[in-house]
Amino acid sequence: MDILINNAGISMRALFVDVDLAVMHKLMDVNFWGTVYCTKYALPYILQQKGSVVGVTSIAGFIGLPGRVGYSASKFAINGFLETIRVENLKTGLHVMVAAPGFTASNVRKTALTADGSAQGETPRHEEDMMSAEEVAVHMVKAINRRKRTLVLTFVEGKLTVFLRKWLPSLVDYFTYKFMAREPDSPFK
Repeated sequence: MDILINNAGISMRALFVDVDLAVMHKLMDVNFWGTVYCTKYALPYILQQKGSVVGVTSIAGFIGLPGRVGYSASKFAINGFLETIRVENLKTGLHVMVAAPGFTASNVRKTALTADGSAQGETPRHEEDMMSAEEVAVHMVKAINRRKRTLVLTFVEGKLTVFLRKWLPSLVDYFTYKFMAREPDSPFK
């Protein structure tokens, strides 16, 4: 096995104060534990090939997104897990990459879980303005071939946010809140 791409995931849209903790467990089971189990059982074969383990995370794994507490927590967990796998395998030739594509046109927002675990149904975003899954895949293949450690695709929502988070975290918190408040039916109006 040359490459493992951990891409399965579900999202959520609810405030922590309102969310049923079973919803948080479901998110962690799919997003985090799915990555852990797949990586655990594929790793011996990938190590033989000096291959790649990729985790498709999110900007939500670098900054906390309000109203996406379980999603952000699961993506932060994946980032930490894969960073640890990378460091543990520095001498083995294993390539580990975290890919944060930004908002991508997909069903992830329509199937996002609400506070009680039911599907959201409607997306609060304009999908037509987003990068397609096929475009993301092309960028990922190039990054895997270059053995990059991190792939952040969008500029303002991605690269700039991750950079500023290190130096101006309070400012990023403020603008993240304002950005999420623009969603229809946002609890942050």
